[in-house]
Amino acid sequence: MSNTKRQDMKSSAEYVEQHLQTLEKTDITEMLYYSQEQAFSPEELAKVVNEQRLIELLAQSDAFLSSVNAAIEDFDK
Repeated sequence: MSNTKRQDMKSSAEYVEQHLQTLEKTDITEMLYYSQEQAFSPEELAKVVNEQRLIELLAQSDAFLSSVNAAIEDFDK
């Protein structure tokens, strides 16, 4: 292997190592950021969440899952 090719490989390996270290630092920063989040109280959630709309969405998702299950059962037959 030529000397230039070895240097290119070393540069590539160094670049990968540097990139992985950057990702690791990003993960640590994100963990620190998210660990400082505070939970909402039930009162705060009640102000933000539209309970009626949430119930409607849950009903729609249940209906969708039921239709998928029925389609899968029909497919098996």
